[in-house]
Amino acid sequence: YHNLHVMKTHATTAALAIVPWFILAIEAFSVPRPNIRSPTQLASTTTPASADALQSTNNDVESSKRTLGSQELLMLPRQYRPKLDKGEDAFPSMSHVSVTLLSATPSIEALSQAIEMAMDTHPLLRCHVEGDGEPDERIDLFQMVRKGEPNPCTFVAPNEKTFTSKDVLRVVDVDGTDGDALAKSWQDNFSSDIDDGSWYKNASKGPLWRLTLHRLNNDDGQCALVFASNHAISDQGSVNMLVDQMIADVASIEESGKISNKATSQEMPMAMEDSVLGIENRWSDVQTEGISPSTLKYVADKAAEGFRNPVILPDSEKAGDSTLSAITTIMGQSAGGEIEAERKTVLQFRTLSKETTAALLEACRTNGVTITNALTAAAALTSSDFIDGGDAKAGTKRNYKVLQSLDMRRFGAQLDKCDTVACMAGSNDLMLGPIQDRSGETVRSDPESSENQKLFWALSREGRMQTNKFVSSDGPVHAVRVFDFAMTISDMNNLVDLTARSKDSQGRAYSAGISNNGVYERQAAVKRDDTSERGNIQIKHGKYEVLDVFYGTPHSRSGCLYSVSTITVDGSMKLTFNPASPIVSEETNAEYADAFVELLEKVVASSSSSPAGNFLSNLNISEGSLSLVAAACGAVGIAIHAGAWSEFFTNLSVMKDNVADPKDFWDAVNFWIFFAVGHPLLQPILWISDVLHGSPGPMVLDLVPASFLMANILFIGLTAFSKEFRNALNVAALSAFLTYVGAGLDGQAGLGDFNLQLNDSYQGQVVKGCPAYEDVRQPSMNDFDLDKYQGKWYEQKFHDWTQFKEVYDTTLDIKLTPDRLGWIDDFGVKGPAPDSAKLSWDKSPVANGAHYFLFGRVDANDPPGILREKGFGVEFPDYIVDVKKDPTTGEYTEAIQFQCLERGGVRVFEGINFMSRNPVMTEEELTAMHQRAKAAGMYPYGAAPEQMHTVARRGVDEPQIDNNWQQMWHAIGVDRLLELLTESIEDGGR
Repeated sequence: YHNLHVMKTHATTAALAIVPWFILAIEAFSVPRPNIRSPTQLASTTTPASADALQSTNNDVESSKRTLGSQELLMLPRQYRPKLDKGEDAFPSMSHVSVTLLSATPSIEALSQAIEMAMDTHPLLRCHVEGDGEPDERIDLFQMVRKGEPNPCTFVAPNEKTFTSKDVLRVVDVDGTDGDALAKSWQDNFSSDIDDGSWYKNASKGPLWRLTLHRLNNDDGQCALVFASNHAISDQGSVNMLVDQMIADVASIEESGKISNKATSQEMPMAMEDSVLGIENRWSDVQTEGISPSTLKYVADKAAEGFRNPVILPDSEKAGDSTLSAITTIMGQSAGGEIEAERKTVLQFRTLSKETTAALLEACRTNGVTITNALTAAAALTSSDFIDGGDAKAGTKRNYKVLQSLDMRRFGAQLDKCDTVACMAGSNDLMLGPIQDRSGETVRSDPESSENQKLFWALSREGRMQTNKFVSSDGPVHAVRVFDFAMTISDMNNLVDLTARSKDSQGRAYSAGISNNGVYERQAAVKRDDTSERGNIQIKHGKYEVLDVFYGTPHSRSGCLYSVSTITVDGSMKLTFNPASPIVSEETNAEYADAFVELLEKVVASSSSSPAGNFLSNLNISEGSLSLVAAACGAVGIAIHAGAWSEFFTNLSVMKDNVADPKDFWDAVNFWIFFAVGHPLLQPILWISDVLHGSPGPMVLDLVPASFLMANILFIGLTAFSKEFRNALNVAALSAFLTYVGAGLDGQAGLGDFNLQLNDSYQGQVVKGCPAYEDVRQPSMNDFDLDKYQGKWYEQKFHDWTQFKEVYDTTLDIKLTPDRLGWIDDFGVKGPAPDSAKLSWDKSPVANGAHYFLFGRVDANDPPGILREKGFGVEFPDYIVDVKKDPTTGEYTEAIQFQCLERGGVRVFEGINFMSRNPVMTEEELTAMHQRAKAAGMYPYGAAPEQMHTVARRGVDEPQIDNNWQQMWHAIGVDRLLELLTESIEDGGR
């Protein structure tokens, strides 16, 4: 359950981070693909020859067929040919393991008959998979967007018996006669099966499940049945039904020699997407028709959760930035590099007594929550005890993202009724916090404290409120539709693999996860031929009594940091703790399990029958209007620039194809990303500065208006206590960011400093690549003297997105190194400019100037007039195109520079600088420079007047700025820090 929703998170991140994928998706799926949806439909599709395609070994047998749904393709999993072609291992399958402990041991004969009856009843127990799921082609830069699917992965269940019990039943004779020996045997089996990803290798033949009987030496003692499968064919609810069917059939066979009331044979189950969305309502059926404003809001809300920065790794492990990690993954790389250590599941099993389970249920009813709500609270609080990695940090608070599993049969169209074995697993996520470190320990140490009781039940109610909101807003439907979209148009399994290998996330996407399968005996049993109504699962059939049930799915590749699966059997809750090692060690997992159980025991023992919280906490208020408005505005903003985004990614694809060394490609892309991100981040800083210094009222410490402080307190309070406002703010911020970058790609955010498009156009014509120096070099460069070029220059105009229009008084002081093989550019700026921040410009810590340095080299193979500039991981030529000389001294008084970075025939960056030895130039002098640039053929690259930004200048004779803010910066040493930084950078570059 957990792993499916982990990939839903990637799906929503992908949907917002790479907007043009959506455009490619519409093109990709304009080509229909073969689909077999109806469980009763028989198809005779041909399978193309393919070395690694899943091939049927039963083509001559009439069969029930159905193409796999997106959730099943994740778990199977569908493979990724580009990696297979490189000789890399196939993606492992996701397993599902469940153990049922019985009071007596069945005979092999009776159990074998019951297994074969189960195969006759449930099509997925006798199925195999045909088709490789490969697209016709992958049409995007990162080889992730799929077009067409001629040979989809398809479940094929022969209607005649092709397997027997011998194909699935294994028997382990335990060396011992007591419960401890039996427990060790089945637990070793559970541990081995949960990380067994080899199911895919056998998928083309089947079967996709097995049952292992662990029996003691005594003939009629306890036994354990360990069910293991490819998770694509089963979930815990359907396995409970299956095991109950087999136990009942065994009891009937041993009593009367036959199955007295046979289970009714079932048709091929529908895919989870069909059960929730309705038949023929998947993405490949309806495409954009299935997307509503509510779906877009769901996507935006999921993406905005990252702004709360939930913890996913303990402090002993270093987690990378979630947003950058997601973008890196989508671009086809493991964030932070690939991790080498192999992970495996570590297991602990615990039982909550009948008395404690009953008390927990009563306490939950008193506080107006469900047991699942209480379990999610316990998971967050217990996680807070271990998240610091043993290095306690007083006062630290963190947000926890808790995964809560759901049975998707209960949502949307609700077409599947759990009549047969199938997987309908899903989930939603809860954001709980901020929670102070070691809060669980605090609650356990004093459970009767009103504050500790309030904390536990407040978190439980928060989980209830978020769950209710998710369900009432059709969240399950939107979640399924978004995941189906992402899985259909892209290779999401490759994202799973990249995330699993990532050093930054180590495959973790959640702080903790809770899967509560409810009460065993309240679930419906299999339908039988001689019974009109389905009964419920029974604890006891004949001499066979169900003593324990434990289950789990793996988190070793990807999933939650801490994971708990629970089910209540005969009034007692059974808990499985199954995180991934070495992130969570065997010892830590045992401590976590003990702390989790102790927390529940102590909280319910101390719970009073006080009212269920305050009035507001119990109201189920419909929320989301603000977020919906923000998302809608963001969608409009993104759509306005959709053409520019598409053009950008087309150019990026061309560049990637033409660049031989991937490092060169990524260095250029990262160079672009750094400045594309920097510009929009500066805008709110300047706005807040002007709000600060424009706020009315008395001053605090003669620096900050009291009204500004009060407004901040109100804003922080509103953000902390209103999820609606916080979510809307996050959605709006993300939307504004993407819109601003889109405007830069479209040339609408300032051609001088934020013209981001690759190979951008001039007067409607696309200009590709960079010119050669000889194409732009002017006659004034004859006999160019580099020594004369040294010294201080005043920048007058620029077309250059590595600079910011918000600065002023920009200077360049160029010096050759002593060996004349290198050069240093002391780049001096002040900021912000008075026109950019009219109320706060003189309060800035760099109002009196700051310096940073550019470094380069002089290549002896270059003609005079070319300097090599290096910075931010790339090197590119800096052409000196034109100089104007003093008629008397011959010194250079004006210069035009042109930097151009090209990779694979695509121009990534162009920088044009008009410079003078004088601080101020007349309009006539600037016009003359434009004419010289035009003569050099530089207008198509950004030298036209409308394409350049004029650098603001303050009077040369104006004194340094001195006010209370500047005195404060001086008092705390900011000016000295800037000087030291300048000196260290300059010394390091020499």
